[in-house]
Amino acid sequence: MVSLDFAKDRTYAVMGLGKSGAAAARALARAGATVLAWDDTEAGRSHVRGMAGVELVDLAARGLAEVDALILSPGIPHTFPEPHPVAADAKARDLSIIGDVELLLRAMPDRRVVAITGTNGKSTTTALIGHILAEAGLNVEVGGNLGRPALEFEDPGRDGVLVLELSSYQLELTPSLAPTVAVWLNITPDHIERHGTLAGYIAAKRRIFAHQSPGSVAVVGVDDEPSHEVAEKLRRDGARLIEISGHEQVVGGLYADHGVLIDARTGQPRRMLELDRAPALPGVHNAQNAAAAAAACLALGLNRDVIAQAITTFPGLAHRQERVAVSGGVTYVNDSKATNADAAARALACYDPIYWIAGGRAKEGGVEPLAPLFGRVKRAYLIGESAGTFVRQIGDACPTVLCRTLDSAVRQAHADAQADGIRGATVLLSPAAASFDQFPNFEVRGQQFSALVHELTGNGDDGASAQRRAS
Repeated sequence: MVSLDFAKDRTYAVMGLGKSGAAAARALARAGATVLAWDDTEAGRSHVRGMAGVELVDLAARGLAEVDALILSPGIPHTFPEPHPVAADAKARDLSIIGDVELLLRAMPDRRVVAITGTNGKSTTTALIGHILAEAGLNVEVGGNLGRPALEFEDPGRDGVLVLELSSYQLELTPSLAPTVAVWLNITPDHIERHGTLAGYIAAKRRIFAHQSPGSVAVVGVDDEPSHEVAEKLRRDGARLIEISGHEQVVGGLYADHGVLIDARTGQPRRMLELDRAPALPGVHNAQNAAAAAAACLALGLNRDVIAQAITTFPGLAHRQERVAVSGGVTYVNDSKATNADAAARALACYDPIYWIAGGRAKEGGVEPLAPLFGRVKRAYLIGESAGTFVRQIGDACPTVLCRTLDSAVRQAHADAQADGIRGATVLLSPAAASFDQFPNFEVRGQQFSALVHELTGNGDDGASAQRRAS
């Protein structure tokens, strides 16, 4: 486990006790620090209740007198729209406000770090980079915003690599971040309620490059205009830059061209991989993810052929276009993570024809933005609170079935797909809605879908292995 020796005999306040906050409290206490911890919810406080060396105390009531630094959960605002009272107290006292990733980096200041950010694709790219590095025989620790909290890592050693997915919230709390390779995937408007404007959101993301050394590498996706501008600024500043794209040629970079991953860093384009050999990475968005991961690993000195082979064996992430089974020529795909229309659009663009299961607690606009993709849908099966609304929004663009529950939708979609007998068809759970009307989270929704599919298909895979998330 990470050893925070620098924290011994110091006093830290930990505000927010989810997975990362509880891990931070535990690691600090283990190092011999005095730890004052609080969460505004009883559920959060229960994570550290009785933990040795951790004192549960209402930090807003106590104040931060005699505290050396505040460890703040990324989900708690400390600037816009207004700081949480504990964060405001820290600012008034001129205390450092940092996150758990900052503690990790202070504990391992000389380790190689690959940091990944962007609006979409962070988790897949992070996991893919970790997979490639592990396949190449390197010690690697993967996490941050994805998977394990940073302070549950093992030390990968000087020859190993820390691979960190970082949100805009985390980047604001990680002032000493100086990644060996910084990966910027894309930008679309998001988290405006926390950053005030799109410009504020971009500024938070740009922190990933702030302290890179001259020998570091910046990998930047240029498939959207704000990201293209970020790349141009880095070029003007003299950064070592590798531009990447999921769908168009990039001079001196890596890109996908008609389904082939191309390395053009030397000016002479070289074919790396036919992306259809990587079944866990369908679609243009995943072509960009593959290009980003390949560029990051090339920047670390890995062999091109080793990278290409590792991409083909990537198992994918659970609930993100996860291929659950193939039966009777029909593929069953769990994309429960698609909780809004933008995310569902990426999946709908990858398959045809589709037996589409959608619905839940609708986001603004519902499925109206998906209208250009309705022609790919053989039949839509609507569930949850939004079922009636989605039926009206789809109209007569494709046949719809009002199922209400996921169980009913999966059984009906399976029966229809098998009866129609269209080889290459896909039963797709891509809800374009949140899960909270019927499930505690998207993971449970996806797990129920997968369990139902296995029940109905007998785990059939027509000789093709179902894709599984790496443990």
